[in-house]
Amino acid sequence: MTENIDVEVDESNLPRRVERRPIGAPSVIVDDLHITYRVFGARRGGTTQDRKSLWDRAVSLGRPDTGPITHVPAVRGVSFVAHHGESIGILGTNGSGKSTLLRAVAGLLPPTSGRVFTSAEPELLGVNAALLPRLTGERNIIIGGLALGLNAKEVRRSVPDVADFAELGDFLYLPMSSYSSGMASRLRFAISTIRSPEILMIDEALATGDASFRKKSMARIEQIRDKAGTVFFVSHSLASVRAMCTRALWIDKGVLVADGDVDEVADAYHAYVEGRTDASSGAKLS
Repeated sequence: MTENIDVEVDESNLPRRVERRPIGAPSVIVDDLHITYRVFGARRGGTTQDRKSLWDRAVSLGRPDTGPITHVPAVRGVSFVAHHGESIGILGTNGSGKSTLLRAVAGLLPPTSGRVFTSAEPELLGVNAALLPRLTGERNIIIGGLALGLNAKEVRRSVPDVADFAELGDFLYLPMSSYSSGMASRLRFAISTIRSPEILMIDEALATGDASFRKKSMARIEQIRDKAGTVFFVSHSLASVRAMCTRALWIDKGVLVADGDVDEVADAYHAYVEGRTDASSGAKLS
């Protein structure tokens, strides 16, 4: 199966290449981080429940049967130091542990072992803002802004910009339940980009919508990136990572494989993925 990796892209849709900034003090320290998920009821062979006799089913009625617990390591012994002024890309195939690492650094997942130190509260830029369908777009912008830590005056001041960016028009004063899925996604993105944190974590999946809005989204991400002290960026597009970042981490099966200059790490990762794809194709043909 070919990995979802973009190499050849339309240059006009790429963000401008980030300039290297002076490196400052450490902003994020990850020390021997391990994240392990517990999966309940997992058994070998792909099933979660063994067949039971009628008697077993009867006596266990009303009692939950979770079965055995399987421990699945998602991040294994990752260590690195990020500094103010760095833009760091995180590369890896599907299921490699990229998102888990990002969420752990953001403080959304507790480490199984190891430690994460940050100089400020990281913000994971996401489109999963909890919007309330019964409230208007305007009220959702206000609630979202307050949840991000803005005061009432700052939130009120941001409403026109958010509404304009999300292209809401008169829908600003209508309930979210009347929005199309695209309109709701645009509003989530606009709300999540109201402020510029000191430590910013970006998933390129944020750039949702049609080509025009995607271009706007990437431009907004560039602005936030330039204001933030440290930026982490996850993407399947090597061209985007090269443009957005000066350094890259390559994660594979939860292990930090490489950490260094973005072009060097991206080249090594590209060669690895191409090698896996060629091997897979050869196996199917033989």
